[in-house]
Amino acid sequence: MKLLLGPMVEIMKENEFSSAEIILMRLIGLVAIIFTLGLIFSPELFWDDFLKIYVWDPIVKDAGETGDAGYTPVNTAIYILTMIAAVIVFQAWFRRWNLPTNDQMVWSLIAWVCVAPLLRVMEDADYFSEGVDLLFISPLIHLNLATWLIISAIIGVISKKSSLHMMSLILFVYIVFSGMLVSPSMHEHEIGHGWIFLGTFGGIIAIVVSIHNTWNWHHVPRAMLSLALGIITMGCGYLAQLAATPWSQELGHMPKDNPVLWPVLVVVVLPLIVTWLVWRKGVEDLSMLRLTGNEVGVIPEGMTLKEWESEDRSSHAVEMLSNKGMLATPMVAGMLFGQLCDGLATMVGIDWFGYKEKHTVSLKVIEIGDSLGILGEGAWLFFLLKATLAGLIIWLFSQMRIEKNQQHLRVLIVLAVMIVGMAPGLRDILRLILGV
Repeated sequence: MKLLLGPMVEIMKENEFSSAEIILMRLIGLVAIIFTLGLIFSPELFWDDFLKIYVWDPIVKDAGETGDAGYTPVNTAIYILTMIAAVIVFQAWFRRWNLPTNDQMVWSLIAWVCVAPLLRVMEDADYFSEGVDLLFISPLIHLNLATWLIISAIIGVISKKSSLHMMSLILFVYIVFSGMLVSPSMHEHEIGHGWIFLGTFGGIIAIVVSIHNTWNWHHVPRAMLSLALGIITMGCGYLAQLAATPWSQELGHMPKDNPVLWPVLVVVVLPLIVTWLVWRKGVEDLSMLRLTGNEVGVIPEGMTLKEWESEDRSSHAVEMLSNKGMLATPMVAGMLFGQLCDGLATMVGIDWFGYKEKHTVSLKVIEIGDSLGILGEGAWLFFLLKATLAGLIIWLFSQMRIEKNQQHLRVLIVLAVMIVGMAPGLRDILRLILGV
């Protein structure tokens, strides 16, 4: 009887919320109720004196002719606290829904992180018509794309038994996304349509190929990856059209004629090489670890972390192989590439091409670097900080041991790190090579 009840008890624990998670969810609900009632009964205080000043006005300004509205300490704090709360709450629900935390899920999330900078650069280039452009400004772009990501995940759930059903629904959502948010703004500009057509049609092909070649994937990351790849392919078509037949931006400027080769080599290729070298160091250990039936950094099921640390486990496969095996996971690859890409893109853009930093914390770091008078405008210090941060995060992840029910938290922490690293890094290099 104990052998039968043991696994059931563990499943129930994984499907339950902790007391801290319940408190946070109730707190978020309370804040939502307070702000909803405040906007109804006291709009002057909640909207005019707070949300409009610190959240809405920067979004509108960022989408307008001035563009690139800076961040303030207040809205920076709001966004950071919101992201931390979202990570904790979503990991709890993902654990309860028993969503996968394997490499497939991480790759699909990386694909969605790459969607954001592509569409954001289109907004930077003043492609989207007035009103629609607000949906591609932070933080609305994250809410916008999160909605489509969730839709793709739902499609994965309802069509898990039929690839054809999944393909049909993903293609339908792709067409709706393009028809509602992207293609209507094409008529705002006098441009060619060849690359746009190829990109849009290529997105359809990417979805079909993705679903066909991921038949052995879990249905949720399979659907998420397919829609993301379709949108990425479509976005590349629009950016290629910008490069081929540039359209005038709101201030009347055409894209700058920036060099392409060496910035791409420094900002993209160099981080890819470093990431690949790090990846190689852990491939063998990760493969051996998974052959034993264990996952990197995850202690055996049925044990608590306290029980695991109460004895010497140095001879166990998890302890012997996790430290290096973690280096060959997409979690580490995404974080490392993202942080290096962001740091190098910021350094190249500011110190060599005259771009400006808009985030308050990053700006302070750059100002300190500039005051040292060593190189350029001081963004070199930001790169060094990013590289150090990447190394520290990877070391912490390699040393970290977690229980099975904590895997969702680990994945969403990785997603948050990539959102603040890979997404702005790719956006910066795309802006630079397109002269936006």
